[in-house]
Amino acid sequence: MESPDHAALLLVERRGPAVFVTLNRPAAANALSRALVAQLTKLLGALAGEVAGGADLRALILTGAGDKAFSAGADLKERRTWTLDDTRVFLGEINTLMNAVADFPRPVVAAVNGVAFGGGLELALAADIRIAAESAELGLTETRLGIIPGAGGTQRLARIAGVAVAKDLILTGRRIGAARARELGIVSEVVPAAELPAAAARWAAELGAAAPLALGAAKRAIDEGLALSLAEALKIERARYEEVLVTEDRNEGLAAFIEKRPPVYKGR
Repeated sequence: MESPDHAALLLVERRGPAVFVTLNRPAAANALSRALVAQLTKLLGALAGEVAGGADLRALILTGAGDKAFSAGADLKERRTWTLDDTRVFLGEINTLMNAVADFPRPVVAAVNGVAFGGGLELALAADIRIAAESAELGLTETRLGIIPGAGGTQRLARIAGVAVAKDLILTGRRIGAARARELGIVSEVVPAAELPAAAARWAAELGAAAPLALGAAKRAIDEGLALSLAEALKIERARYEEVLVTEDRNEGLAAFIEKRPPVYKGR
């Protein structure tokens, strides 16, 4: 049984300017229960608030506990007890979570340590970057359950890997391995399962070497320009460039390059 306050549903570890968050329901394949969704949404809001307040947070890493599952998706045992209205309310809650991941002000990396099905894959798709263990399996399997992806999967997969790939995987409900997911552009790196934590730490370190304000501005420029014409998207890029042009970090980056030393960014 989960504790009444669900305190153990997430494991949170800060490592320098990165925060590592682990979905901690290994006995339930890290399924996205209502309590886990609520707690993760709350955590993301708190961390985003820290960023807005000037905290030095440059990357967020999401992974799952154990070696079998990143997340198998919605908690179907829980859902069986719900009314249709309960399900509709939860769809709103889980979409709020996915949007919080997608809109997080710093890069989010999903380290897919095992199966990522349904809502579990949708959570990974909401991240900016996905890396995976060789043993991981991915799939949006909802059509085989008589439904469709309802937490952004139909839209985010099409934007990440293209419409043909999205239709292939969603209409068939097919599960694919990590190597195939990399071929399709869904994940950026595949490593042996034992090396995934080190790979996630390496990504965190690489992102941590960049200027935090620049990370946020670049992410927003890409995301905000996706649905626009090239001309309009280039205006977005220029606006985001102007934001970082007047920062101390920009001057520090130039000075460090000239002086041939690592930059020391302060997020201002």
